[in-house]
Amino acid sequence: MTWVWGVRCQLQALRAERRQWRAEHERFKAAQRAARKEGKEPDVAHPGPPPTGFALLPWLLMGMGSFSNLLQGRTPNPWIGSLGLVTFNSLYIYVTFRSFEREKREAVSTRVALLVMGLVTTGLALGYGGNWLMFFPLLGLATGAALRGPWLGRTGVLLAAYAGAISAVRDGSNAVNIAYGTFLSSMVTAAILGLAEAVRELRAAREELARRAVEKERLRFSRDLHDLLGHTLSVIVVKSEAARRLAPRDMGAALGQITDIESVGRQALTEIREAVTGYREGSLATELTRARSALSAASVEPVVRQSGAPLEPQTEALLSWVMREAVTNVVRHSDAGRCEITIDSGAEQVRLTVTHNGSGRAVSRPQQGIGGTGLKGLTERLAAAGGSLTAGPSPRGGFTVTAELPVESAEFAEAVATAPRAG
Repeated sequence: MTWVWGVRCQLQALRAERRQWRAEHERFKAAQRAARKEGKEPDVAHPGPPPTGFALLPWLLMGMGSFSNLLQGRTPNPWIGSLGLVTFNSLYIYVTFRSFEREKREAVSTRVALLVMGLVTTGLALGYGGNWLMFFPLLGLATGAALRGPWLGRTGVLLAAYAGAISAVRDGSNAVNIAYGTFLSSMVTAAILGLAEAVRELRAAREELARRAVEKERLRFSRDLHDLLGHTLSVIVVKSEAARRLAPRDMGAALGQITDIESVGRQALTEIREAVTGYREGSLATELTRARSALSAASVEPVVRQSGAPLEPQTEALLSWVMREAVTNVVRHSDAGRCEITIDSGAEQVRLTVTHNGSGRAVSRPQQGIGGTGLKGLTERLAAAGGSLTAGPSPRGGFTVTAELPVESAEFAEAVATAPRAG
């Protein structure tokens, strides 16, 4: 049963590649339609033919003439012709499906199958002629798919000359057409599949370079933050120890050390804010974890409910800032004992609700946050993205902040780019 499992794995891989190609093709068509409306060129590259042998299967229809001859009884020795037809089609499928993976394409088994396919084509062409000569262009197509490299040109010329010679022996009037069709099918197929493979490799390389660039930037930032905080925290620890030692005998000197600690802390906070200016995209999962921690530390019971489909990064970023501001207000300005955070993602919009059972008097007034914006500034940000933010006392007591955003909005990029920094 091992071979059955292998075939099943191959089919699953082919389906996955097919689905990925369809998704890329749909994105290209959508970008093309949008660019056509604006009179511009699409900024998404064409994905090329699907990276599976299914793209080459329709060409087997070129053999329908020989199949028709078999059905109509105009082929001598029909059992031999049927066996040859089945053998050729099987070899064609085998070779073309293996031609989309470099290792399989260059394997000895693929080259042997291509050679056997050539012998079967020769036998059918010499034995029957007529429509059976159309298997030579199909052989050229399989050759172009399997032999992509420096030997392709010479192989294509030799195969075309060979097909023309066999056709001249069997049916002289059609020899040039068969030779030309064989050469053209091999060269064009190799060119198209080679270009499509190069595009996929370049796209994969670009994604890998982008991933490595992100990793490199994260490493750089972590090192910078370590260097920034290492010295500052060391100074704070030393001065704190000094203040503890001086406090029993010289309170004035201890207060001086504490003043220095405050000054160093403020300077460190300023430097950290400057360092993270370019790292403002929020993750909703990370912000939920921070919210739970902050609420628990403030003796507020956190209750989190989340439902619906995953959100886009831009939507997560905007909701993260809203939740951060709302939770900060709960911790700083309320006497709440319980805070509920609900995230409901629907088909057209997503809603974030932060409700607590404490006092809402101070929270209801806009607070000045990092970057000079609080709930009032966030209301403007969400409005720019096509959403809304409401805040006010709850009917059952306490206070509620509700943010609503469309699932997709063309204004998200601008809203995210101008959103306040995390403090």
